[in-house]
Amino acid sequence: MTAQQLIIDHIGPEGDGVVRTAAGPLFVPRALPGEVVRQTDTGWQIDAVSPDRATPFCPVFATCGGCTTQHMSVSLYTRWKQEALARALGKAGLQTEVAPPILAHGRGRRRAIIHVRFKPEGIVAGYMEAKSHRLLALEHCPVLVPELASAFATARAVAVPLAARNKPLDVQITATDSGLDVDIRGHGPPEESERLALTSIAQRLDLARLSVHRDIIVERRAPMLAVAGAPLHLPPRSFLQATGEAETILADLALAAIGKAKSVGDLFCGVGPFALKLATRARVVAADGDAEAIGALNRTARLRTGLKPITAEARDLFRRPLLPMELNALDAVVLDPPRAGAEAQMRQIAASRIKTVVSISCDTASFIRDGLILQAAGFALTRVTPVDQFAWTRHIELVGLFRR
Repeated sequence: MTAQQLIIDHIGPEGDGVVRTAAGPLFVPRALPGEVVRQTDTGWQIDAVSPDRATPFCPVFATCGGCTTQHMSVSLYTRWKQEALARALGKAGLQTEVAPPILAHGRGRRRAIIHVRFKPEGIVAGYMEAKSHRLLALEHCPVLVPELASAFATARAVAVPLAARNKPLDVQITATDSGLDVDIRGHGPPEESERLALTSIAQRLDLARLSVHRDIIVERRAPMLAVAGAPLHLPPRSFLQATGEAETILADLALAAIGKAKSVGDLFCGVGPFALKLATRARVVAADGDAEAIGALNRTARLRTGLKPITAEARDLFRRPLLPMELNALDAVVLDPPRAGAEAQMRQIAASRIKTVVSISCDTASFIRDGLILQAAGFALTRVTPVDQFAWTRHIELVGLFRR
């Protein structure tokens, strides 16, 4: 093994340091630009440390597969995300100014998906190790809101009655205003004895609600969140932005982007955080494939005073997107699709007379694909604002404003 010293040139898309070599790029885990490194028998050694190197705040950083960038200073971290996004957009032909990322971690992530496995030594709960299928047992995660301090212990506790089937479980735990909302996946329909045991555990742990694959076992208190100033009863496993601060920022950006529009479509609306904010100014037509989420939005809209009308429909926008004749009645459209994007819906928007589209995405690749559909139809991407709710990871939320 050579002890040749190498200089890190830049940070790659996964957060690794990159050395330029004649044979191609060489990736060095957790190395920073300007650092001098060499490879030894036990791994990479850093001989000259960058002033942008920070001390990770999590004791299992580099072992856990969650955070990947805690070793970066905040200034380097935000610059890396901004430059990587601008480079990806420019390479695809979507030329625009990319704003510096808005840091939106707030108090932390309000939801965790915890993996649970049944092992001879007992029930283990945690996250997966980096680049591995091995489970890392955990008791605490510092990027979660304080209300989720007991999340890993809770995941182990609710798994106890389900141990007989020995199936890998994913336990989703959401911090709501009325307590923890827990949904278990991987087990299948529970037997009556299992339901009784789960009910007893929910009582002991003071959970707001406990469900299995969205089948409610017990709801002791309705899981509630304040969304756009209105109380919202969350359906089991309904989609939420990762942090409450990001939800507010994204809704405010969408509201600012629609300008003076009097009628707006909110597509892939979920439980309606954007629809409720948009309705303070414009009539809203909302649609999402989750019928329970649409029901929750309709109930909240009826309770909230001072809003413009909201018409919400349960509709699979992948198979049955809004057509041009429907879109032409709107002044603007806001979309926040899943990671797969909104290709079918974008093609209908491109064929309509819509002039303003606000595209919100958690995936740069699908954002680019959808944006190119709009660009081919005469839209221009006027600005992109990154919102960093996935703190200390390579992921970023994008808000793009398209006009024609």
